[in-house]
Amino acid sequence: MTEENRLRGKKARIAGQRFELKVRNDLENAGWIVDRWSNNVSDFSEENINLPPEERKDRKLIPAKSFMGRSRTNGFPDFICFKKAIRGLPNNKFLYEVLGVECKSNGYLDKIEKEKCRWLLNNNIFSKILIAKKGKKRGKIIYTEFK
Repeated sequence: MTEENRLRGKKARIAGQRFELKVRNDLENAGWIVDRWSNNVSDFSEENINLPPEERKDRKLIPAKSFMGRSRTNGFPDFICFKKAIRGLPNNKFLYEVLGVECKSNGYLDKIEKEKCRWLLNNNIFSKILIAKKGKKRGKIIYTEFK
């Protein structure tokens, strides 16, 4: 790895962290309770994704692993967000809307990330997953729902 590539990677990581912080602040200002999601979905190797669904290994939620000890952002998606959806149910109970938010500067998920999103939605881990991307206007954040 050249020095130039190392510096480019360092700048990209810093820019990604800055964008995640902006997204978190934006969601909190909109009334969401936001926390870092520290889980991942097991066995999403390239070989396993290319198999037909009936031949794939079972998947489950696992704690996210730290890569080389330098990153705090290891879970997928980046954030778990929730807020009260229905108030005043019997016995002072509430229903919460729970969603996952993945921050992508360009808004595009790769093949493995798309498969993880499908699994998380199909297994009712989140009610929705939003992809946060940078808008054309400086400082603008655009949220699109993963379908």
